[in-house]
Amino acid sequence: MSIKNTMALSVLAILSFACQDNDVLPKPKAYLALEYPEAQYFKTEVDCPFEFKINSSSTLNKYSRNRPCWLDITYPEMKGSIYISYYPIDNNLKSLIIDAQKLPLKHEIKADAILSQTYINDKHQTYGLFYEVEGNAASQAQFYLTDSLNHFVTGSIYFKAQPNYDSILPAAEYLKKDMRKIMESLNWKKD
Repeated sequence: MSIKNTMALSVLAILSFACQDNDVLPKPKAYLALEYPEAQYFKTEVDCPFEFKINSSSTLNKYSRNRPCWLDITYPEMKGSIYISYYPIDNNLKSLIIDAQKLPLKHEIKADAILSQTYINDKHQTYGLFYEVEGNAASQAQFYLTDSLNHFVTGSIYFKAQPNYDSILPAAEYLKKDMRKIMESLNWKKD
């Protein structure tokens, strides 16, 4: 067989395999497959007028010497924190609520969306809002709770990393679940 015939047969064989009807499927979106420990919760032991449950894989610290009930719940492996701030109500409930509602709006420039959910727990006398912030904002979630008479608590999630929503999404979702657990378990200590 001549070289021309061999080349012609080779080209023909390649073309016959290349022309098979193969369905081309788009690649699925890729997400980080990060695995975090199953959350185990325990009640906090802090000298504050409230108590709540936190994840056992976190660490509870105070972050203000002047305000004893300003707390930092850290997650070192995620480089994230949930900051809790307490304010006694002294004829200032309206201004506390306005300030707490303005805080998520500070992230409006970088946020793709800010979703709010009303929270009501008559059993624990906790009422407030939960804000979920989507996009490259500095904080991915915030909340405030009050009993409307004496106590007001706010909480915010922050990461020690430049906000990149796609990169921090798995950790942010994990911390949002813990933040919701804080809200659900928070109750006021009896005076």
